[in-house]
Amino acid sequence: DVAYLRSVLPSTTEDAFFDYLATLDTSEVTVSAVPEGSVVFARVPFLQVKGPLLVVQLLETTLLCLVNYASLVATNAARFRLRAGPDMKLMEMGLRRAQGPDGALSASKYSYIGGFDCTSNVLAGKLYGIPVRGTIAHSFIMSFTSLEEVQPRVSLSPLAGGDPVDLPLLAESWLQQDFQGLLDTYCVRRSGLPNFCAVALALHQLGYRAIGVRVDSGDLVQQSKEIRQVFRACAAHFQVPWFETIAIAVSNDISEQSLEEFRREGSEIDMVGVGMNLVTCPLQPSLGCVYKLVEVNGSPCLKLTEDEEKMTIPGTKTIYRLYDAAGHPFMDLMALEEEPSPTAGQELEIRVLGQLNEATKVVPTTVEPLHRTYIRDGQVCEPLPSLSEMRSHVQASLSLLNPAHRRLRDPQPYPVAVTERLHWLLTELQEACQ
Repeated sequence: DVAYLRSVLPSTTEDAFFDYLATLDTSEVTVSAVPEGSVVFARVPFLQVKGPLLVVQLLETTLLCLVNYASLVATNAARFRLRAGPDMKLMEMGLRRAQGPDGALSASKYSYIGGFDCTSNVLAGKLYGIPVRGTIAHSFIMSFTSLEEVQPRVSLSPLAGGDPVDLPLLAESWLQQDFQGLLDTYCVRRSGLPNFCAVALALHQLGYRAIGVRVDSGDLVQQSKEIRQVFRACAAHFQVPWFETIAIAVSNDISEQSLEEFRREGSEIDMVGVGMNLVTCPLQPSLGCVYKLVEVNGSPCLKLTEDEEKMTIPGTKTIYRLYDAAGHPFMDLMALEEEPSPTAGQELEIRVLGQLNEATKVVPTTVEPLHRTYIRDGQVCEPLPSLSEMRSHVQASLSLLNPAHRRLRDPQPYPVAVTERLHWLLTELQEACQ
């Protein structure tokens, strides 16, 4: 690596710089962060890095690359979960639309953290332990014109014993326990649905149970209702009670609006596969997290700009989340690290960002410090949560929000504030720069 840098940097670069790079490490770096899976709000630092200036500057691009897309996809997945409700199964199936193989793996991982139940990405399942689900392709169905083409023919024995039944290898390999039919390659009513019912009922006689169907085109709500009606008729006619509860899965450019329509129109859909609108995040293709210098050698720093939203908040800070009597967070508060921690029931004088000219007093029922130190002097010092723990934490964090803040349409803005002492420092640095 150092040799490569020598080849691309100017020839006037001093040898001592390359010698320094050869010995570079993160043994003096400390990182604190909001626990992964936590809800965070604009202007609240969710990562704080301390260490030698050059080292932490070199970490900037890496850290932003790691957190930007991951946070974006997890947020998008959480929005889909809120739209779908707690009972509908959500499957991530965006591998073909993702931003390359690395982006696809990140999308699968962070969609799961954000609230999806499974992925069609088998490699993500292998690497991260995410449940893997999927159905067959239309092209596979189209490649056959009759059952006679499926070779070799084999015997499938009933679970309860008895004489083997002659069925294609297809039945033995993947129809036994996980038979999920794709119905709309040709026509749902005239081909896909009746053929599925015939095969599922035949497998039932052998002791096997089909797990579901998928529809990938057309009016998904109406078709789900028609399919459920047929399943109920089969359950009653053939006296197979479980048949009416066979899961109905849909896909085909599913968006947040699609999920809203499914709920509003009373669909019979049990599972939704989401691809492009999940992994490419069309509502906001990039997150835009930034990494800013706030203190050097104990001296607070300020990036001054006429746009208050882009102005940095100086100094090393501690972040607190303030809760009301109902248990909902109502404000995040930034304080200088050396300030005493606020306590429950204490009256706090604060300044809300965007309204810094006006002081406000609040009294929290509960106060929660948001940051934990995960790396101290280059070593991991806090156990890192598993994917399932992060996933549970996402839903727990969302459930605590006031419904006015959690709603996806016209949410009430969540206030972020600074203490009077931090506001005084901010004002002092602004005046010094004028």
